Amino acid sequence: MSGLVLKLAPKERVLINGIVIENGDRRSRFSIMTPQANVLRLRDAIHPEEVNTPVRRVCYAAQLVLSGDTDPKDARQQLLRRVEELSQVFTDADSRRVLGKATEALVAEHYYKCLKSLRSLLPREERLMAYHQ
Repeated sequence: MSGLVLKLAPKERVLINGIVIENGDRRSRFSIMTPQANVLRLRDAIHPEEVNTPVRRVCYAAQLVLSGDTDPKDARQQLLRRVEELSQVFTDADSRRVLGKATEALVAEHYYKCLKSLRSLLPREERLMAYHQ
């Protein structure tokens, strides 16, 4: 069993099951062996003031589960609805594939995988928003 491998830069912070951990002065690598551990690199976190688009709102909701600020049981159904709403806008094949992966991750209660999939839509959303302004 290999687990999730994290490679951290010096002084990089990561949130694991609601606890902030800061790396020391050297690069490091470690494995998280618990399958359902909630992990979020703080450099990848979306801050509340940045939650200003539909995809960012869904990403933030998934992030709140990872940070321990939202109960996964309460968030799961809402996240599934929001991903379905995104599928009404992102109709191309690649976006549908990404949204399908996000849905599969939610059904399996893998919130990090869901967040990772949804984050890949952020550049596409940015282009769409710029095009429609």
